[in-house]
Amino acid sequence: MAVNSSTVVAGLMAASVATVGFLAYQASANVPPGLGKPHAASSAARKAPRHKANPTALPRKSGTGRRVVYSLDGDRVWLVGMAGNVERTFRVTPGRVDPRPGAYGVTSRSGATTGTDGTPVEHVVRFASVDGVVIGFSAAVGDSRPAPDAAVRTGGIRQTRADGDAMWDFATIGQRVVVIR
Repeated sequence: MAVNSSTVVAGLMAASVATVGFLAYQASANVPPGLGKPHAASSAARKAPRHKANPTALPRKSGTGRRVVYSLDGDRVWLVGMAGNVERTFRVTPGRVDPRPGAYGVTSRSGATTGTDGTPVEHVVRFASVDGVVIGFSAAVGDSRPAPDAAVRTGGIRQTRADGDAMWDFATIGQRVVVIR
């Protein structure tokens, strides 16, 4: 019995589709529950105490392990290594919509796009959504950090291009982001 080439190709195609489907199922089964949603945060994490003499110091009770810490009240970010050491800290310009305090995971990233306000941005690291507004860190191309337009509901937390490069290297998909007051 001779097997023609179209039968072989059809068989290989079916096997490929089944393999991709199985791998997609496995990947979806291993996504951490609640990725992109705030996790329950203790009242201490919601209002982490600050060092009064050194406002750039990492707030106590802002979590443990490797993480991004974002202070809503201080408009500051800390990139924290595994041992709890601050690898970098910097000021940011928040958008008009803030994430709720809590722990999140980075859900998506884009190398370059246009922000909700029409500003070209790069190194976009998204981690939350509030009432349909996506929240994430980004750097404006040209290194400007314009004040957000009061008429536009934006979730872009702007940083300098140098800080955006550091965030891009640090905050990959799934990286924990702790939002504090």
